[in-house]
Amino acid sequence: MPARFALCLILPVFTGCALLQDHGTKVAAGVGAALTASELDLFEPEFIGGALIAYAIYDPLAPTWDISVTRLDEERVRFDLRMKRLVTGGEGEARQVFVRNAREIAESKGLAGFDVMRFEEGIDSTRPFAHRVASGEVRYHRSRTFPGI
Repeated sequence: MPARFALCLILPVFTGCALLQDHGTKVAAGVGAALTASELDLFEPEFIGGALIAYAIYDPLAPTWDISVTRLDEERVRFDLRMKRLVTGGEGEARQVFVRNAREIAESKGLAGFDVMRFEEGIDSTRPFAHRVASGEVRYHRSRTFPGI
């Protein structure tokens, strides 16, 4: 009963904000979902606790890949990528993430380019969930036309 009372108090506030920001459909969908959830008694502590645990495990806002960069010498850098445990897609993007990070380092340091010396992908079979992993090595090049850059 208190949840329905709170929704009745919050509904006019959301409606007023929606009219000012022209996001009425999003607010209406959210309020409709909240009303449906309250009718199905999904605001019980068991359901809320389970949803929080699922959110903590899945963590949709965390980056898909954890990247560590190790400088091997003046020109070479090694990238080690590790995918998060529970994902919805992104299994084939390891090389794209690898090259994008190599390019960002080259551009930030003012380098002319880079060569991919080695790249390999695999699966680390840890329990309870396996991880996709990738590792690669890049050699950076300075500009021959403008050696001072």
